[in-house]
Amino acid sequence: MPVKSLNSAVLRWPSREEVEGALQAWMLRHPIPGLLALGYFGSYARGDYGVGSDLDLLLVVESSSLPSWQRALSLPLEELPVPAEALVYTLSEWQALPQRSPRFSETLRREVRWLFRHPALSPLDPP
Repeated sequence: MPVKSLNSAVLRWPSREEVEGALQAWMLRHPIPGLLALGYFGSYARGDYGVGSDLDLLLVVESSSLPSWQRALSLPLEELPVPAEALVYTLSEWQALPQRSPRFSETLRREVRWLFRHPALSPLDPP
């Protein structure tokens, strides 16, 4: 967001706290059927975000009849204060992730900051 400072423009990008608060409000405005977990990973989760950083979301749902690449298309991500992308896994895909993609699974296990996680949903365990 450009802000005027004397005669030069200064870019101010939303903080992690601002983005997380907006994400929590967004989640309340847009209930997702069968949602088991919602979190974020990447630069905002690690704390090394900066001007231009996007928000990498992770959602786990009970099930979906849509292919994985179509699941996030109906999410109104444009309402968030920074550009956002979402990965939406079904419960069975989430449970299989450590075997299917061990490196990515480990990254998620280390980085994800959960805003909501159903108590029955176990975190990713290393393979």
